[in-house]
Amino acid sequence: MSSIVPLRTFVSAFSALLDQTGDEAQILEKGGALLADLVAEDSWLPELLAQPDPDRYQQFLLHADSGGRFSIVSFVWGPGQSTPIHDHTVWGLIGMLRGAEYSQGFRREADGELVPDGEAILLKPGQVEAVSPTIGDIHRVYNAYPDQVSVSIHVYGANIGAVRRSVYREDGTIAEFISGYSNDWIPNIWNESKP
Repeated sequence: MSSIVPLRTFVSAFSALLDQTGDEAQILEKGGALLADLVAEDSWLPELLAQPDPDRYQQFLLHADSGGRFSIVSFVWGPGQSTPIHDHTVWGLIGMLRGAEYSQGFRREADGELVPDGEAILLKPGQVEAVSPTIGDIHRVYNAYPDQVSVSIHVYGANIGAVRRSVYREDGTIAEFISGYSNDWIPNIWNESKP
């Protein structure tokens, strides 16, 4: 059985970081290092929160800060699954736990057209990437493998499942959405009677 202690430790450290600073650059830098430590170990995520769905990627809530300052989510990618092009409207950190995924950034041209922003970034286990409206917030993410599951851990500067965001369609239209979560329960990281 896996131990949830690394997630508990991460939540406490990330909360302390946000108590110290509201500066986005520092949050992304120092928070990115904390997330890199969390995803360096692959034994803590409960298996129920790492299960793929055959039809679409899963977004499992692991923790939501009671003050709404941040949330932690496991994204589970079935073989070949991807997101549409979308934004976040808040800062975010993506840490690769298992498998691999590509993140293709997009930018708006002067005429409003959405175009790829450089090459897609390949994230492998232990690596972390940042997104935000100030450094680039629009991307499409997809499982790098056509035949295996990949899992990434995301930390966002809000309760991301409740944030009104946008999907950018290939025909140029934009649709608002609120993602919600795939799970109805979250792990009890505060039960210190269990390792």
